[in-house]
Amino acid sequence: MFQFDTLSLIFVALILLGTIPNLFYSVGYLPHIERKSYYVVHYFTFILSMLGVVVSANALVFLFFWELMSLSSWQLILTEPKEKETLLAARFYFFMTHFGFIFLLLFFLIVTNGDLDISFSQMKGIATSFAYPTILFFFLLLGFLSKAGAVPLHVWLPYAHPAAPSPVSALMSGVMLKVAIYGMFRFLFDVLYPWPLEWGTFLLIIGSVTSLVGILYAMGEHDIKALLANSSIENIGIILIAFAMGMIFDSLGLQILSTFAFIAAVFHIFNHMGFKSLLFMGAGSVLHQTHTKNIEKFGGLIKSMPITAFTFLFAAMSITALPPTNGFLSEWMIFQSMLSSSNITDDMTLKLAIPFAMFALAMTGGLAIATFVKAYGITFLGLHRSTNAKHAHEVNFLMKSGMILMAFYIASLMLFAPNYLHFFDTMLVDMGMPSVYAKIFPQGILHMHSVGVHGGVVSPLILFFALIFVTSLLLFAYKVFNVKTRYYHAWACGYKTSAKTQYTATGFSGVMRRFFNWLYKPQEHILKKNLAGHETKFSDASYSVKIKPLFEITIYEGSKKIANIISYWVYRLGHFEQTRYPAMIFNLLLFVLFSYRILTHDVNWEGLLIESALMIMSIKILVIGDKK
Repeated sequence: MFQFDTLSLIFVALILLGTIPNLFYSVGYLPHIERKSYYVVHYFTFILSMLGVVVSANALVFLFFWELMSLSSWQLILTEPKEKETLLAARFYFFMTHFGFIFLLLFFLIVTNGDLDISFSQMKGIATSFAYPTILFFFLLLGFLSKAGAVPLHVWLPYAHPAAPSPVSALMSGVMLKVAIYGMFRFLFDVLYPWPLEWGTFLLIIGSVTSLVGILYAMGEHDIKALLANSSIENIGIILIAFAMGMIFDSLGLQILSTFAFIAAVFHIFNHMGFKSLLFMGAGSVLHQTHTKNIEKFGGLIKSMPITAFTFLFAAMSITALPPTNGFLSEWMIFQSMLSSSNITDDMTLKLAIPFAMFALAMTGGLAIATFVKAYGITFLGLHRSTNAKHAHEVNFLMKSGMILMAFYIASLMLFAPNYLHFFDTMLVDMGMPSVYAKIFPQGILHMHSVGVHGGVVSPLILFFALIFVTSLLLFAYKVFNVKTRYYHAWACGYKTSAKTQYTATGFSGVMRRFFNWLYKPQEHILKKNLAGHETKFSDASYSVKIKPLFEITIYEGSKKIANIISYWVYRLGHFEQTRYPAMIFNLLLFVLFSYRILTHDVNWEGLLIESALMIMSIKILVIGDKK
């Protein structure tokens, strides 16, 4: 029923490390929740269900805890269902999570032959004999990536995470998304191994597009929790890039490089859990004090909320991969794994896919810096932009404790990176991969090496202590030379400095919004208050931009329209054309039977052509009929 191998224990540790600081924060947040008992029951059910998923030993237990995780997180989104947006977000999340569950169920039904009690290792023999393993791969992708939030299955994240209470947002983004990545590790290694090269290439493209789309939408967001949710999409894309490189290297027989790439993926999983959980905690603290998620209504909070401001800054530095932070180390490893592919010369698809992934990761890094400069600068620096921001104060002790504990965890990932990498290396060795720890640290823990032929070297601890030394030296010089501080009124090009003359989040992202106008499809709204009816004179004006979610409109809204058309057509058949309706049901049954035979037996192309012709003739005669 349960198993506790190294892979399970690594992800159990991830869940516990994300949960313990969140418990402190959640207890401090609890007085602000009306339905406390409802929240507590579903909160602990959510945590236990995630633990259950990663220690499950058969399909039945796995699916039980997976569904429990989905339902408990859905109920947590509905903790405060006062606003219509919350209800819509919960409905959207419920639909998307069960969309993925259907494909997981189909996967398990095939690889277990209907016996869901068998172990994962027993599934491998059944999967090996299945005629179409690529279908199983796509079932896994649809099942797990719909939960992880990869493009184009990402559309629920910017709705669900902002609607949930802030401790839940931190758990969903920091921990739950990684449980889906655990599922990919478990079943790609235990059931579908070895993989064809095309699987890794496809996943690499998905990861690259996901990282770019996620950070571009984060850049244009003004809702701080929606911004962080889109940033989670970006980081899932980065994890998938590393995971895909591991699959590609393994398919090519480059086992050392494969292990290095998989370690980079797991390292970034732990990193993202830390800094994204802390960012959501900081955003929740700001939201609690200002009663708004709109970045444009913040400003100047560093003075009144210093603990929140500095922990948020620490997490922002890590998520933007500034050296020597832990985020920098994992992204450096991912870049090194891609640079090590320079000797791959046989596959033309890889020659295009890997450079595209490198471009996507580099661009993602630059846009991430701009995004979090906006998020931090507009939120914590400058002047207060609203009355609520002006009267904000620091959150209670327990909420601060949760943020500080998570900050210490992030610092440990940077200071004790060799220890974490050793654990990840042990996990992959137990999964059948070669050890690379000695190759990463051949000269001790001060220098991290790439395992590629011409790989790079980085010294995170030396960088860290060098920064501390230089900073201490500057502070010492400041005290010794008695540098005087001079204060002047800020000059704003002749205007009186006020909240309205500051840079806005809308203005900050304006250049990128115009450049990617095809993706954003922005709706601009300008409101002017005129003076005495004069069109050119106004006392006040406001400018707002709403970005259309392109994937949601094109894929999901389009699918809904097509479904409505088909359902209306079926309705007409059932009510007004009662002869054709049974004929349509008959043809549908034929289609299902033919499809089942094709999936479970070898393809006979002659029989397939005959059966297809019979299907077309049957549809033409019985359903379509003669045109009148």
